[in-house]
Amino acid sequence: MNRIFVYLFCLISLLLCAVETLAGEERSEPLPDGLSEQTQLCVLCHRKYTPGIVDDWLTSRHSKITPEIALSKPVLERRISSEVIPESLRSVVVGCYECHGQNPSAHKDNFDHFGFKINVVVSPNDCKTCHPTEADQYSVSKKANALDILQKNPLYHTFVETIPGLKEVKGDKITLLKASEYTKAETCYACHGTLVTVNGMKKVSTEIGVIEVPALTNWPNQGVGRINPDGSRGACTPCHARHSFSIEIARKPYTCSQCHLEPDVPAFNVYQESKHGNIFFSKQYEWNWNNVPWRIGKDFKAPTCATCHNSLITTSDGKVVVSRTHDFGSRLWVRIFGLIYSHPQPKDGRTYLIKNKDGLPIPTAFTGEPASEYLIDKNEQLLRQAEMKKICQCCHNSDWVNLHFSKFDSTIAETDKMSLVATQLLLKAWNEGLADPSNPFDEMIEHKWMKQWFFYANSIRYASAMGGSDYASFKNGWWYLTTNLEEMLDLIQTQKERK
Repeated sequence: MNRIFVYLFCLISLLLCAVETLAGEERSEPLPDGLSEQTQLCVLCHRKYTPGIVDDWLTSRHSKITPEIALSKPVLERRISSEVIPESLRSVVVGCYECHGQNPSAHKDNFDHFGFKINVVVSPNDCKTCHPTEADQYSVSKKANALDILQKNPLYHTFVETIPGLKEVKGDKITLLKASEYTKAETCYACHGTLVTVNGMKKVSTEIGVIEVPALTNWPNQGVGRINPDGSRGACTPCHARHSFSIEIARKPYTCSQCHLEPDVPAFNVYQESKHGNIFFSKQYEWNWNNVPWRIGKDFKAPTCATCHNSLITTSDGKVVVSRTHDFGSRLWVRIFGLIYSHPQPKDGRTYLIKNKDGLPIPTAFTGEPASEYLIDKNEQLLRQAEMKKICQCCHNSDWVNLHFSKFDSTIAETDKMSLVATQLLLKAWNEGLADPSNPFDEMIEHKWMKQWFFYANSIRYASAMGGSDYASFKNGWWYLTTNLEEMLDLIQTQKERK
């Protein structure tokens, strides 16, 4: 089907839209200036058949600003990091074809769509055309490697294969059945991502007839570490939701709440009850969510997740406090969400490469000793902590900030000790034949051991870091951290009596 036919088809579609308008339908907004010929044709059809996508895109900066105009702005105001934009893209707004037509030879999901070579999935490698710094930073992060972390770390992989899925009782034992791929896609992989592959072509019936499109496996998925059909890792859209790609959405904590929720990563829940969260929920409608750079005290009055973890922050007079980063762990000195214990942040986002002193792929030994070779050193920890304090000190004096961090250090140390006690009880159960260590995730005492560090210790640390006191005490906090130990001990005694 050639482009002339496509163009005629789109004109017919527009005439049909005009008829609908005369019948009382709302008139469509005029198209913006600066559209490429290809995107004009995309929009002419898709505003009728997928109007939500088009209208969402029309609200975006992509639909209004060309890369050429973006590059003319002062450096701190830019949202584009490439200095070298392909000539074909410089003077057109970023539309359908400019994103879905990038790097066609690399995309196994590329197909002929009414005369155009189109990719179904837009990957970070495509966004890299205009945003190379952001894409490169993201590519080395734990988020970009999130799928590999689940699949290449045998402990995590065992956990993913054990917890979800059907179980059945045989005699006096519960038998684990393998979870379906659909089940896993709605659990761990929903946040971590999937391997998106192309399994030939399929025919789809649409309003305009039957069309052929790539048959994607493990799709849809919004996972931050998905592996795309062009081989790239990660996705930009979990935070910059398509097709508006709004910086406002990315800056608001609701976006992070898609994955960072209780009981295992209760960051959003803690933020909701914190003083910062109270200010956000009360005053967010008065803030400037779209300004770049983001001026602390001027554009916003309390931090959100993005403030501390990745945004470019300046004072009201333009002095840079912290630079933008899309490696979301690069400002963090400690990893409070560790396996069993907290530990210094990993040097490499590919944490499945870590080996502790016992040869296990986790950052600490069962005794709590860190695998220091794979973790940042003390000097780097202090540098990162100082960077985070700079953000805090924009609103709080040094004494307040330093004492807050001291309390946080104390909380980390004490929760690690409580995780150690639980680990000692688990080792006792294994050594005495009361549980089977071949799979550390499938028996009751192992579940309680996991809760100790996976749910309760994490809740307390997040509460200490972000000021959510109830999560440090009764909401998956110290109350459960303490009673869980008693339950583990009781379970061991009961198992002994049964033997």
